[in-house]
Amino acid sequence: MDLAQQMRQGMRRLASGVSVITGRNNEGHRSAMTASSVTSVSDDPPSLLVCVHQESYLGTAIKETASFAVNLLSSAQQEISVRCATPDEELDRFALGNWVLNDKHQLYVLEDAQAVFLCELKREMVYGTHFIFVGDILSVQIAQQEVDPLVYLNGNYVKAAKSQ
Repeated sequence: MDLAQQMRQGMRRLASGVSVITGRNNEGHRSAMTASSVTSVSDDPPSLLVCVHQESYLGTAIKETASFAVNLLSSAQQEISVRCATPDEELDRFALGNWVLNDKHQLYVLEDAQAVFLCELKREMVYGTHFIFVGDILSVQIAQQEVDPLVYLNGNYVKAAKSQ
């Protein structure tokens, strides 16, 4: 097993929340991609880091408009995750779910996501096959329902244990 395969096998053991990153290009074409590579960077300024494959429509859209949204999925939104993870760029990724256009930031957001972060692109770099984008958070929408994130572990979706 080569080092890349070993890395993938090791990372399967890291539980991660599942999100869908969305963006729009200059012509208004919307894009979405399932991601587990999302992390907070700082709270001063409040910012997030996302990784997007260089060949994706989403990466191009984020670069064009300097904005993106991170939609944290609930356990009930597994089908949305699967749909947005497919490599078929022609598939309508917005056919499932309660997607709405955020008028202020012109980004599509999942209305009933656990949380939505609307971000302005501040830094980007290329590493390997991916763009690494850092965005300052412009606004946050937090769901009123119980915390129930969609979690990915060892190649499967799993239910997060309830906190006491």
